[in-house]
Amino acid sequence: MTPSSRKSLACRSLLALLLLGIAGSAMAQWKWRDATGKVLYSDLPPPAGIPEKDVLQRPPSQRQQVIVRSTDVPASAPRPAASPASAPPSKAELEQQAKQKAEQEQQLKRQKEEERKVAEQRAENCKRASNNLRALEEGIRISRRTDAGETVYLDEKQRAEEVARTRAIVSSDCR
Repeated sequence: MTPSSRKSLACRSLLALLLLGIAGSAMAQWKWRDATGKVLYSDLPPPAGIPEKDVLQRPPSQRQQVIVRSTDVPASAPRPAASPASAPPSKAELEQQAKQKAEQEQQLKRQKEEERKVAEQRAENCKRASNNLRALEEGIRISRRTDAGETVYLDEKQRAEEVARTRAIVSSDCR
């Protein structure tokens, strides 16, 4: 025998052992005695009316588990829905999920950046309004230019209106 044929034989033997292991679980059989005493075999569990003492053989995977049969469950209890075996996601689905996740992260990043800009603008407005309010309350003369370019100073009534407007800005932007 050549080394390559030995390797091939070893691979085939390993494959055969694996297939036998899989086939053993595929041939899982239930064995029970029915009401007439007849021994029955099936790959499905026995019907609900069969007592536990008449179940003669279970598949290996069922031996460790506690079997809950319909006779053990009250009639009012909801039966669990049979869930279909979920196949692993395909490559295209994984790529789509990754793309969606990246888009969500990008959107979250944009939202946080926008929130940061709004917070900076609010802080700047707060600073300006606070300085303006301080100047108004200290009695410093405040002047404005008209459309014609003339300088006009605020009188007491205009100053009071400006103080109220500036306080509203301070209360909304300086939180």
